[in-house]
Amino acid sequence: MRAINFLILSFTILLSGCFYSFTGSSIPSDMKTVAIPVFDDVSGYTEPGLRENVTNVLIQKFIQDNTLQVVDRKISDTILEGIITSVKDDAFAFAGNERVNSRRISIQVRVTFTDQRINKKLWEKSFSQYSDYSAEGGLIIKQQALQKAIDNLAEDILISTVSDW
Repeated sequence: MRAINFLILSFTILLSGCFYSFTGSSIPSDMKTVAIPVFDDVSGYTEPGLRENVTNVLIQKFIQDNTLQVVDRKISDTILEGIITSVKDDAFAFAGNERVNSRRISIQVRVTFTDQRINKKLWEKSFSQYSDYSAEGGLIIKQQALQKAIDNLAEDILISTVSDW
């Protein structure tokens, strides 16, 4: 009975590994490092430190993911460059008498992923994310909404970089 349980357990583990390995492709195994320079900002939005914030959140996502090691541009296999193209803070939902009830802050970036070893652009994509917040919430609530949008944006960029092959 013990041998049968062991075989069933082994077979289950083996199958789960097979299913996992066939669920999408990942970055080529010879790509080990990425450089992520500070994003440019042409959005015209006046949030101090926005470009550094977006870049740092993205770097942290890559460090946590650990698929590509974040290194200096001079020694990296790949480079991920970005431009913040738009940040908007618009009224989103209205209560009676046309009073703004909710606002939506959105951020859009254009990102290029390049293999530096052969100087070949692998992809260029635009990413956009948003977060809603209460119109009566004040500056801190607005900044928290922007941070949530940036976090979601960085997650999208990470997934596109390490999984969409």
